[in-house]
Amino acid sequence: MKFDVVLVHPEIPQNTGNVARTCAAVGATMHLVHPLGFTVDDKSVKRAGLDYWHLVKVVEHDSLASFLSVTGTKPVYLFSSHGNVSLSTISFADEGYLVFGSETRGLPRDLLDSGIGPVVRIPTAAGARCLNLSNAVAVAVYEALRQYGYPGLAEPDAT
Repeated sequence: MKFDVVLVHPEIPQNTGNVARTCAAVGATMHLVHPLGFTVDDKSVKRAGLDYWHLVKVVEHDSLASFLSVTGTKPVYLFSSHGNVSLSTISFADEGYLVFGSETRGLPRDLLDSGIGPVVRIPTAAGARCLNLSNAVAVAVYEALRQYGYPGLAEPDAT
C-alpha cells in the first residue's frame, strides 16, 4: 500500500523540498510535472529536504500529458481549494496518486473538469483560501495513510 505525490508545476523550491521530506518519511514517490519554477538542483530545494533526499524517489515528467499517460488504472485524487469532496469524507483506494497544483495557480481547470478523479478540498476556516502546498501534501498523505493504519511506518514505543 502506497501513495504517490504529484506536484504539477510547483513554483517555490522550499515547498518542493518540504514535500520531498514528507515523501521520504512515508516512503512515497514524488512526481514533478514540468515546467517547474526552479531547477531540481537548486540549493533551496536541497536545503529544505535536508538529509532526506537519498530516501525519496523522484520522477520527473516533461508535461501533464506525459504524467497522465503513466497513471494506468491507479486512482487519481486531485486536490484543490475548488474541490467538491471534503477530505473528511473521501475514502482512499489502496494505492493512488495525490495530485497538487502550483502555489499560485493550483491545478489547471481542464484537469479539474476532466473527471479523472475526485476533486478533494481540505477544510479550512471561512475566509482562508487554502493551506500552503507542503502543508496540504502532508495533511493529505497522512490522512490517506491513517485510513490504512499507517502501514510500514514506525509507531512510538508504548513504554
